[in-house]
Amino acid sequence: MAKNIHRATRVDVAREAGTSVAVVSYVINNGPRPVADATRLRVLAAVQKTGYRPNSVARALASGTSKTYGLVVPNIGNAFVASFAHALQQEALNNGMVMLLGDAGDCRKRELELINNLLSQQVDGLFYNSVDRHPYIDVIQASGTPLVMLDRVDPALNVNILRVDEREAAHQVTAHLLSHGYQDVGIISGPPEMFNAQDRLAGWRQALQDFGVRERAEWIFPAAYTREGGYQAAKEMLRGPLPRALFASNEMQAIGCIRALAEHHIAVPQQVALVCFNGTDQAAFHVPSLTTVRQPVEAMAKAALAMLAQPGNEVHLSEFSHQLQLGESCGCFLTASRDAAS
Repeated sequence: MAKNIHRATRVDVAREAGTSVAVVSYVINNGPRPVADATRLRVLAAVQKTGYRPNSVARALASGTSKTYGLVVPNIGNAFVASFAHALQQEALNNGMVMLLGDAGDCRKRELELINNLLSQQVDGLFYNSVDRHPYIDVIQASGTPLVMLDRVDPALNVNILRVDEREAAHQVTAHLLSHGYQDVGIISGPPEMFNAQDRLAGWRQALQDFGVRERAEWIFPAAYTREGGYQAAKEMLRGPLPRALFASNEMQAIGCIRALAEHHIAVPQQVALVCFNGTDQAAFHVPSLTTVRQPVEAMAKAALAMLAQPGNEVHLSEFSHQLQLGESCGCFLTASRDAAS
């Protein structure tokens, strides 16, 4: 039979320190009444000896704050999601808060379970990027927990939103690709039902129209935002005539695509030029290095925490500018080296 392990309480600490439970509470909560230094040291020594750990939920109920935030993301395996989560965590720590991470693993059912779990932990606020276009905003709003959405959602939902104009970002990086003179241009898009996939496809489309390049339906390849998604999209693309240039809707798709092309001895950018969305620090270290648009995750993390700290019920939309980062994959440096050799 399993042993019943006694969890130390404030009563145990008070008994060990020779004080009242109230004094133990004053020491642990740093108030509301002062405690003599000698008594404080005695209580802290008793805490260490008994192994007492405060009940965070009970403390949150008593004080009105848990000093924790929750973060729910579709899949922490996505390099961009991981980089943004890291920035949010660091900013939370800088503000004396702890970030509790919920990784939905691209599963809506798990996403809801994570949200309910974090709400039951009495978190002081939630940062949320949903698996698909049907986020559980109503569940969070019903709890009264402050919320910041980290993706585009319907503004009518009356929620704080933090985002980059993904349509414009996709347009800019595709326009850069087209500035090289490519006429046969395809796209590995995201899952068609996702808002951000629709925005990136629309940006690609607009850039083609601006440059007078014909859109070809057979060169639109919907795929998951994963390396495997990019790999399989490229394998599908290899069954027909290849486009001369390609926009991948995220960095992971781009890496998977380059792998599939390399298996068929197709060089990037010499035979297929490529750009992508949502680059991370990894983009510069890939071979070839990736031309990409990047989101300013550190600045966005600061803004996200500031949103939750704002008093009142007014909601805010904070939109950030993207940054174009040039690499080798689009053909820029290939063109430069040819010019230097001539």
